[in-house]
Amino acid sequence: MLIDFVPDENLYPFESRWFDSSAGRVHYIDEGTGPTILFCHGAPAWSFLYRHIVKDLRDRYRCVAVDYLGFGLSERPAGFGYTIAEHTAVLGELIDHLRLDDFVLMGHDWGGPIGLGAVTTRADRVRGIVLGNTVFWPIEAMANRAFSVIMGSRPMQRRILERNFLVERVLLAELGRKLTAAEADHYRAVQPTAEARRGLAVMPGQIRAARPLLDRLSRDVPAQLGDKRALLVWGMQDMVFRPHTSIPRMRAAFTDLEIVELPHARHFIQEHTPDAITAAIAKRFP
Repeated sequence: MLIDFVPDENLYPFESRWFDSSAGRVHYIDEGTGPTILFCHGAPAWSFLYRHIVKDLRDRYRCVAVDYLGFGLSERPAGFGYTIAEHTAVLGELIDHLRLDDFVLMGHDWGGPIGLGAVTTRADRVRGIVLGNTVFWPIEAMANRAFSVIMGSRPMQRRILERNFLVERVLLAELGRKLTAAEADHYRAVQPTAEARRGLAVMPGQIRAARPLLDRLSRDVPAQLGDKRALLVWGMQDMVFRPHTSIPRMRAAFTDLEIVELPHARHFIQEHTPDAITAAIAKRFP
């Protein structure tokens, strides 16, 4: 199924573009000219999460932001499993389709492992890495694993599918007054029905199920990308990926890493402090 929603051009002033991947029709935006940055979102977001950053950077960078299958305006294809491995493969197809080269990857939340998984096999084409509130190793924290188990239970799966729980009670509950009513509705509108939310429902279980992929990334990222210029932009109030455990592992993986702490930001950093992220990217990758 495709999503019957046209974003407000005042909030999302970008041209929608489409790629027919091997698994389904992928929506993305491709704005501006200059050095390329590929933006990868997490759950339960879509490319709308990067709107402020893209608007601020497209006068000097080419900004590509993707919606994974099952998210945003992309298709919800029959037979697609919505696993991290499948999203990674489709993103790799898009990178090759657009012939991206000498580009910077930015990954947030699940966009970290999805993006990194796609570029570890294309490392010679990567200029740099930007990571924010994400991981690329098996997620062992008890709170995260408990969240995975609870969200995978039948009652919570029903809430995710029928009541849009992950948008309403995770993303919007955190952002609260940071969003206007219209902005909040843009997160809701791309997940309008239970059928449209099946990709969302899979994601919590991937905390445990994607362990083989994450275990491989924990080795491949330092080996294939560890010498790339890297930037960490971290919401220091994040309760999902806590800074005191995550940042040291990031520091150990990259030999040329700059860290920008966002002291008051929680998990969805692009909504909390877009200006600080934009400035950090422009400074790190002039």
